[in-house]
Amino acid sequence: MTTVNDVTETLDVKGASCPMPVIKTKGAIDDLDVDDILEVLATDAGSMSDLDGWAAGTEGVELLKQVEEGDVYKHYVRKTA
Repeated sequence: MTTVNDVTETLDVKGASCPMPVIKTKGAIDDLDVDDILEVLATDAGSMSDLDGWAAGTEGVELLKQVEEGDVYKHYVRKTA
């Protein structure tokens, strides 16, 4: 079973606001292999709903977990196809 401890790559989009975290996440996911996990670090509170909505509506990705740590929002996205 894949867990967030198996992070393949980290994408730092701190300081970027909507829609850049989603755009940069899509670009980074496209470069990964199936079952790789991307950790996205953001400071935009809107990234919580933006990345959730993007993952829900996008084939080939799965949002595994979202964590808020202080002013940083961590998103874990797995490439599924």
